[in-house]
Amino acid sequence: MELCDIKEVGALLARHGFTFQKSKGQNFLIDPRVPERIARESGAGRDTGVLEIGPGVGCLTQELCLRAGRVVALEVDERLVPVLRETVGHFENLTVLRQDVMKADVAALVEEYFPGLSPAVCANLPYNITSPVLTKLIGSGLFGSITVMIQREVAMRICARPGTADYGAFGIYVNFYTVPERLFDVPPQCFQPSPRVTSSVIRLTRRERPAEKVNEQLFFRVVRAAFNQRRKTLENALAAGFSGALDKAEAARAVLDAGLPAGVRGEALDMAAFAALTRQIERRI
Repeated sequence: MELCDIKEVGALLARHGFTFQKSKGQNFLIDPRVPERIARESGAGRDTGVLEIGPGVGCLTQELCLRAGRVVALEVDERLVPVLRETVGHFENLTVLRQDVMKADVAALVEEYFPGLSPAVCANLPYNITSPVLTKLIGSGLFGSITVMIQREVAMRICARPGTADYGAFGIYVNFYTVPERLFDVPPQCFQPSPRVTSSVIRLTRRERPAEKVNEQLFFRVVRAAFNQRRKTLENALAAGFSGALDKAEAARAVLDAGLPAGVRGEALDMAAFAALTRQIERRI
């Protein structure tokens, strides 16, 4: 069965009584070149164990099964489990689990299903859970690479440079632990139903060590404070974010001692500057 053929897939879904649900972010690929390229760009090989999230009807799943040593696909929609059994159930290196990735114990999954393999993630992520899913996967520290299709707007934020409108706290978090690459865009007409936005495929390669040697919890508290009120000067944003622990005068001195100009805004700082600022604040609190 051609899993990107709209007529074949339509008949398949009708046979199973399936209807799309917006709440689950269900948009299935109908251009076969896209899942093939996503799987290829993931670098999955026979020494790789791939975690897929939201396999849908299995168009990306089958491409991954043809390449990887093992594929575990997490599908939260119970209506799609019998569909997947029909479309990709013949692959011996595939396990389909009806699980919500946000509730799943990914460390236990990796230990159980990927012994002796290099764990990776490859998925077409539902747009409505992109940030929390990526935060969880990156935070686990388990995956050498994470190759996902997401909304282009989010991909641009992840890859944004300091001083740009897209630059923010989430992008800094991703870059702190991984090296992101925006690989290619996928237009709405490649999906059924067509979303209202363009998608992008990105690959996040885990860093051997975080980008900066710093108190990580405090670092991200500083970053969040800077971007929670991004139009304010950095000293004002820090005084608000560290209320009770750091007053405006102390925040201003920390900014200057970090080698930053007075009146600078957080959106202008790269990770090294945020790390220098974190060290100055750590001395004060």
